[in-house]
Amino acid sequence: MATRAPKTAIILAAGRGSRLRPLTDLRPKPLVEVNGTAILHNALRNLQSVGVQEVTVVVGYRKDAIQYACGSRFGELEIKYIESTVFDRTGSAYSLWLARDTLLSGDCFLLEGDVFFEEDTLRHLVDSQATDVAAVAPFNELMEGSAVLLSDAGLITCFRMKQTAANLVAGGPRLFKTMNLLRFSATTLRTTIVPALNDIIGSGATQAYIEELLAYLVERRGLQLTAARCDDLRWYEIDSIEDLRVAERIFV
Repeated sequence: MATRAPKTAIILAAGRGSRLRPLTDLRPKPLVEVNGTAILHNALRNLQSVGVQEVTVVVGYRKDAIQYACGSRFGELEIKYIESTVFDRTGSAYSLWLARDTLLSGDCFLLEGDVFFEEDTLRHLVDSQATDVAAVAPFNELMEGSAVLLSDAGLITCFRMKQTAANLVAGGPRLFKTMNLLRFSATTLRTTIVPALNDIIGSGATQAYIEELLAYLVERRGLQLTAARCDDLRWYEIDSIEDLRVAERIFV
């Protein structure tokens, strides 16, 4: 068991998952199954495997289904829930702000509830000697969403939002996809992440996304966020029916 792994994790699982309809008409996106395993159950099992003891799940859309599927304990994990009552008009940064008490409790993993991944992804985050780490993988033509640029030392230097295959320009800088799996230290959470969340939500920017928060902190406030390269590991972010089919092929 990894000894340096945080004992706490937060999973953001409040969204509606409208691009996965009709699968999400009656169930929340984190309970959509990849080859018979729910996205959320896969995450919980992997967190338990690296030594996490307590998980806070931020729920919203069809919250009762998630609470029924996971309960107050999942294997050896203690599960706590925080409800977002405005999930349909707020971004992921707001969901994370709701879990700020957990963020202030110590070192923490942060996951978004639409990523299906193998356990070794978390081990890459744990094995890094850096204080604060984000899992990344090479951006390919099937992907879309937020991407980052890396320095020679492996630090994230820049975020680029809403990237697609069209942004993979020959001769351009190499893009890496953010996997929405992160590890933060207690110090960074207390002195940087939570104060920034308080500022963002306090200003009324409740539709902001976590990638926007991190971009601001990296590019304007000097946050040292190290990339954990997961080039050879299996994972996929599932936003649409087509994404689900890709994930099922990857994990066949």
